[in-house]
Amino acid sequence: MNAWLSFPSHTESFNHELAIRRFCPARIEQEQGGGEWEDGMNEIDQPWSPYNAVSPPCLAASEEDEFVDSFINMDGYNDYGNDDNRALESQQGFDHNFQGDEAIEMFEMVDEGYEDAGMVVEGEDLGGGTDLMPSIEEVSHGVDQGLQLVHSLLACAEAVGCRDTQLADSMLSRIWRSANCYGDSLQRVSYCFATGLKSRLSNLQKVNANGTFANGGMAVSSINKEEKMEAFQLLHQTTPYIAFGFMAANEAILKTGKGNDSLHIIDLGMEHCLQWPSLIRTLAQEPEGPPKLRITGLVKDGDSLSGLKASLKELAEYAATMGVPLQLNTVSDPPTPAFLTKESLDVREGEVLFVNSIMYLHKYVKESRGSLKAVLQAIKKLGPTLVTVVEQDANHNGPFFLGRFLESLHYYSAIFDSLEASLPRSSPQRLKIERVHFGEEIRNIVAFEGSERIERHERADQWRRQLGRAGFQVVGMKSMSQARMMLSVYGCDGYSLACEKGCLLLGWKGKPIMLASAWQVAKASSS
Repeated sequence: MNAWLSFPSHTESFNHELAIRRFCPARIEQEQGGGEWEDGMNEIDQPWSPYNAVSPPCLAASEEDEFVDSFINMDGYNDYGNDDNRALESQQGFDHNFQGDEAIEMFEMVDEGYEDAGMVVEGEDLGGGTDLMPSIEEVSHGVDQGLQLVHSLLACAEAVGCRDTQLADSMLSRIWRSANCYGDSLQRVSYCFATGLKSRLSNLQKVNANGTFANGGMAVSSINKEEKMEAFQLLHQTTPYIAFGFMAANEAILKTGKGNDSLHIIDLGMEHCLQWPSLIRTLAQEPEGPPKLRITGLVKDGDSLSGLKASLKELAEYAATMGVPLQLNTVSDPPTPAFLTKESLDVREGEVLFVNSIMYLHKYVKESRGSLKAVLQAIKKLGPTLVTVVEQDANHNGPFFLGRFLESLHYYSAIFDSLEASLPRSSPQRLKIERVHFGEEIRNIVAFEGSERIERHERADQWRRQLGRAGFQVVGMKSMSQARMMLSVYGCDGYSLACEKGCLLLGWKGKPIMLASAWQVAKASSS
């Protein structure tokens, strides 16, 4: 089998509509009433108590079978979110399985046989012609194991959602026997979700009757900032997910800023400088000479700033060698509405102002009403020429645990499947990407609630709605050819591109993973 995960076209509908409808009648009533997105996500405005929502009923057997069967349908997955998107795909020609003619081989794939958790995988012929491809019986056995694993994950999630700690512990024990961080993509993603379920169960057992925590509160991750940054850099190097966002945002900035003498970019939540060398390199090639460039990085805290110093120094040196006048400023104040003012950010007359957010604005989709709206309105008051927004294109912010669990399991399963196609199972780089980067995201989505849950990813249509209500209008992304060129560097079939309502989307086998968009203040609201 080429991959564990190729979901049928009905799966997303099952995820979002059938599962949420069954588990969350209050959500359906709110949606039918036409309420706003953020208010719908946060309909309970009270002191936070973990898991205080009404426990959802369990999945019906037929619904659970339908969900589980989607994990082993190898050929039918061409889901692009909804009927409108699928129609758009057929009209515009969704770019499936793109691989450039001059693709650069990025990785040397290990071609040696090895065993993971007692499973022989495809490898080199070491026995004078012995075929190490799995037999039909072995494949069938693997499918059965996969079905059992997904069933166990769903059963455990249901038990946790219903606060049945005894059943949840029992199901976790069963999951650990099959989940394997060194196994195939399904085993590896299951390991991360099992870790998240274990953390949620641990948090649940620490909650007092009044909703407060006993014995010191919620568990803190042992992964430090250096490890997180290393995993992020490895993800940037080995997959197109991060580079896609950088490329799309930079292309929008370059196109809008072309012909101007002075550019100012406010980078929200700056943690690294990986985005800017390519922008500087392109600016250096301007026929009339490069413009002056100012980058103001809004760093989350002082610790992040200390880790940035070396990267900032290297970026300044690189700009000097390219002949681009660069001024770097960093501010450790969080980008709150009160801080996002022209005075605080030294916005000057005559500059073309950009606000850049790479996988950061979703952290403001909080339970308190209006938090994201207030930030967007503050950004609007700055008078930016363009706002670039790159986000994970996923619905991981539903107010009910089980629906969110199903959504995130599908999303990250597709990502882990793409890593299976790019990196060998023995790769230490792959393990770091999965365990440190994506594993921490999964743990946050699954295990935490309230202010502790910051990975609140939303779909493109929700970002369009929220940005539109804040007074912005989309500026169509026109960098499809550059995106194709970028994908060719990674030399891997399976990545897919689409342009939908002005947003550029990158997916794996048609499953949307990342979205890139650009926005300007709507003319009607510019006053």
